[in-house]
Amino acid sequence: MKKIILILFLITFQGLFAQSSKQEKTLDSIFTMMQRQNQFNGSVLIAEKGRIILKKGYGYSNEDTRSSNNPATVFELASCSKQFTAAAIMLLKRQGKLRFEDKLSKYIPELDFWQDVTIYDMIKHTSGLPDYIMDMPKTWDNAIIATNNDVIKFYAARKDTLEFAPGSIHQYNNTNYVLLASIIEQVSGKSYADFLSENIFKPLKMKNTFVYSRRLHPQKLKNYAIGYTWAHNSFTKVTLDDPRHDDKMTYFLDGVAGSAKVNSTVEDLYKWITALKDNTFFSKSEFEEMTAVTKTSKGKDIPYGFGLDVSKGKDKFAFGHTGGWDGYMTFTYHDVVNDRTIITLQNFTMGASLFQNIMEVLKGQPLTTEYRKKVPLPEAALTKYTGTYISEDKNEEHIITALDGHLIYNSKKLQWDMRFFPVSGNEFQGARYGGTDGVMRFTPLEDGSVKLEMLQYGEIIGSGVKSHL
Repeated sequence: MKKIILILFLITFQGLFAQSSKQEKTLDSIFTMMQRQNQFNGSVLIAEKGRIILKKGYGYSNEDTRSSNNPATVFELASCSKQFTAAAIMLLKRQGKLRFEDKLSKYIPELDFWQDVTIYDMIKHTSGLPDYIMDMPKTWDNAIIATNNDVIKFYAARKDTLEFAPGSIHQYNNTNYVLLASIIEQVSGKSYADFLSENIFKPLKMKNTFVYSRRLHPQKLKNYAIGYTWAHNSFTKVTLDDPRHDDKMTYFLDGVAGSAKVNSTVEDLYKWITALKDNTFFSKSEFEEMTAVTKTSKGKDIPYGFGLDVSKGKDKFAFGHTGGWDGYMTFTYHDVVNDRTIITLQNFTMGASLFQNIMEVLKGQPLTTEYRKKVPLPEAALTKYTGTYISEDKNEEHIITALDGHLIYNSKKLQWDMRFFPVSGNEFQGARYGGTDGVMRFTPLEDGSVKLEMLQYGEIIGSGVKSHL
């Protein structure tokens, strides 16, 4: 009998191994294609029921040294940092050092004009606070790197009114988590970085996770991914504050933490998600509170927990977050019902998430063409589509140029600098800016002119004609 059980176990194990190996090869081929097409550059970890199916890096972590991304490469988490800020608040509540009902003004009296805002409002993004990312760039000195204290002083001087009554509306806002980080420091007597390190990262053995502002306090770090974008009118990757791209905001807001600035790896984040789902760090009741879908005072669902997007329904429960800042695109996701984890950390701001294809592979479903494959076209086939296309109402001019096997889209009104690669002889796929599915389609007309149609998710959103003259 024992022999029969052993044989059945071995057969089951071999079946699971074969399935996992097939999934790994399929996923790896998708990520490899995307990396070659400038649509993914980073590290990924995908697991199901405790089995890691894919754990690998793609592309370079540093364009200068040509160091490769790998599972231990450290990335800025951007807004995926918020879950750690919220977790720290939960720990301080557990220690009896604060209450969720406490008013913001109790800990930051300089902001007492926002007297009705509570800690819980900030956690759930129902505070009505203004967003510093929208306000500070208008007047802040670009040469000075701001910190959390600067954000507090900025609003203390302005005394902005709330955008809505606290608790009445759910509106995502980065200021909430910046002020929560300052409250953590006020209550604990430690820096935000030290409190997270001592109370979360070290206990969970997240050895490569830390709070870091690479411009405010630069360090020489091993296996660290630099965040990149493209230089204007070029396929050269540069940091966002490089003069060739010139986004000064990523420089002068580099010292503001809580809404961002936690840095980590796919391996460490897997430890974190595992601890959350298994209730080995927070109790079951604490985790349920952190992932509860609550309601505003107006009765609308708040699909946001403690620094986590939450999706719940019949036979459905998932949590995670996305992030985008300073050349990084981050994504964490865990399906509680099916015990599936997806973590992608990218150091290229144009990266795509691949979520649909990943889920199809995990579910054993046929793959849809979420991302089309680039086809080679000779230069002459590209340049015949370059030129200016005039819309039918004469109000828009679409300007198409060619660069390094791609077509570049701009308009007379705005310099979009959008890149499209060929997927057929007359169709060009956008590099998925922000995940948007954009296509340019060209059609020769009988009089020798060429028609341009711009499609988004299959729907025509713009068009123009280039005269043959």
